[in-house]
Amino acid sequence: MTDLDLETLRGGLIVSCQAYPGEPMRHAETMAQIAESAVRGGAVAIRAQGISDVRLIHERVALPQIGLWKDGHGGVFITPTLDHALAVAGAGAEIVAIDGTRRERPDGLSLAETVQRLRAETGVLIMADVGSVDDGIAAADAGVDLVGTTLCGYTGERPKTDAPDIEVLAELAARLDVPVVAEGRVHTPAHASACIDAGAFAVVVGTAITHPATITTWFARAVAR
Repeated sequence: MTDLDLETLRGGLIVSCQAYPGEPMRHAETMAQIAESAVRGGAVAIRAQGISDVRLIHERVALPQIGLWKDGHGGVFITPTLDHALAVAGAGAEIVAIDGTRRERPDGLSLAETVQRLRAETGVLIMADVGSVDDGIAAADAGVDLVGTTLCGYTGERPKTDAPDIEVLAELAARLDVPVVAEGRVHTPAHASACIDAGAFAVVVGTAITHPATITTWFARAVAR
């Protein structure tokens, strides 16, 4: 059971501390250190992937945490089943992020069934990562506590923009009663500001803060002649 007040996240920056498999930084201790640094910079919450990362960050960082478990590389892979979600909650995440699209889930449960059972068994808050306006509406109807634009451009319903999908964000913010979190390709402070202007409840930034390999490529390409 969580007593987290979502209002503490309103208008704030959530830092996603993740590293891809096979990368030098793919270690729970490293992600925990990055999360601690994000606290110093003014983050209001942390988003983290994987049971070991979620557990260690929960122990080391006082901020609320959005936890998830990526399993697979295509289709429904962000906390794809109820069992994955229960494990993330058990590791200490106050908010569990799950795939919130209308696609078939690996365990055969509907999104609404997953939400109902996860809430009944753990009391955690639930964030739906969606890929379109229709996804977001369906997720809100299923009873989630937050909707994130995380999967816009990755499910085939929306083109993959170079920047955040402001169009989907603005429409969801206008139509839903639950908080809408901007996530996905927020690469600059200007992007983050635009998301707030479009109605985002909070903004998640990952790559631009916590992924040095990608940030290095941006600068390397800029100076190449």
